[in-house]
Amino acid sequence: MKKGDALSLPKGWEMKKLGDVCTYEKNKYKGNNLPYVGLEHIESNTGKYIGDFSITNVKSSTFKFSSNHILYGRLRPYLNKVLIPYFEGHCSTEIFPIKTNENITREYLFYWLIMETTVSKINSTWTGARMPRANMNEVINFPIPIPPLPEQKQIVAILDKAFAAIDQAKANIEKNIANDKELFQSKLNEIFSQKGEGWEEKTLGEIGTLTSSKRIFKKEYVKEGVPFYRSKEIKELGNRKEISLELFISEERYNEIKEKFGIPKQGDVLLTAVGTIGEMYVVQKDDKFYFKDGNIMWLKDFDTLNSYYLKYALSNYVEQLNSMSKGSAYSALTISTLKKYSIPVPSESKQAEIVNSLNELKKKTYNIESHYQKNLTNLEELKKSILQKAFSGELTRPEGTRYEKEVRSASDKKGTKHSKEARSASERITNKKSPERAI
Repeated sequence: MKKGDALSLPKGWEMKKLGDVCTYEKNKYKGNNLPYVGLEHIESNTGKYIGDFSITNVKSSTFKFSSNHILYGRLRPYLNKVLIPYFEGHCSTEIFPIKTNENITREYLFYWLIMETTVSKINSTWTGARMPRANMNEVINFPIPIPPLPEQKQIVAILDKAFAAIDQAKANIEKNIANDKELFQSKLNEIFSQKGEGWEEKTLGEIGTLTSSKRIFKKEYVKEGVPFYRSKEIKELGNRKEISLELFISEERYNEIKEKFGIPKQGDVLLTAVGTIGEMYVVQKDDKFYFKDGNIMWLKDFDTLNSYYLKYALSNYVEQLNSMSKGSAYSALTISTLKKYSIPVPSESKQAEIVNSLNELKKKTYNIESHYQKNLTNLEELKKSILQKAFSGELTRPEGTRYEKEVRSASDKKGTKHSKEARSASERITNKKSPERAI
């Protein structure tokens, strides 16, 4: 402990070693009538319990705990798994039950443990490359600021209220994001489930070619050359993110493939088909790359379809698949299955009109989501800031409870304005009329 630490503390506070105010109690559990807590039952960063209370026995050794303990997950400490249990049970030996003494409350210690600076410091002690664990012998010697008990309780009450307000603001934002995504999806579904005059219903297998790439073996990778894309890169490209190139094939191998089998050209659509399906990228004019077989489907020679019309039709189909699977995404999409999928095919001019309208709505919803995501980030930063203030004594000063204004600022009403604009764009799509159909 540095000499200056104690001098900078508020009046009445002390700087102590963690071991002065609590102990680890690693008492082996030998019973068979208590609920079990594993690391998977503690939500990262929030301390929420996401397990159940059923009596569970496990084959491995466990530690017994009670409602007097704090549970600290030492495996991969960066995951920040800390729980205040209000029940008796037994836990994984990767979780240490911590017993506080009369100088500190469990709730105060909990907030100190989940604070970013504490997490970072504990994480710096880890040992074990494959299974990094916090060195709890080092952690027990960490300095912790200890205010008088009444002030600890005051700090906890302020943090409880602040975090509840932040969590509610986040929930509202996440609901708004979901609503705006639903708005776009409902418009997609409306367009591709109806047929206008002169529209033809055709399967994808009738109007284009669905295939994949030629297999590239690991031994063919080179340190630099032509980029070789996997699902990760297709997802990044499709979401307009900067890609992190990791794999390449030689120029010679690329030209050989180009001559014998062909390569993706402008307007072709690449679709991730294994794992998280439905990430798409429309190949651009100057693109030069090859891609992994099996994981990525290649849609080419769709000469009568606007590439982006095809992309939107595929987006609608993927969403239907996920809806039918009740929220759990399909693990794979086969070429034979997708060939049978039928879509309405209007004239090329009508396709272009639909694409332009959907692009307008997509841009609005994208801007809304970006704005909301920024607000979520601001709220997380606010949480960190409030925690830092709590353990420096600032939170119990008169000006320390001004977080309410900051929460309102971080979850402002601009998103509502953007949402209204998106709904207006959606209505314009619906109300546009043509000789063929009102879209």
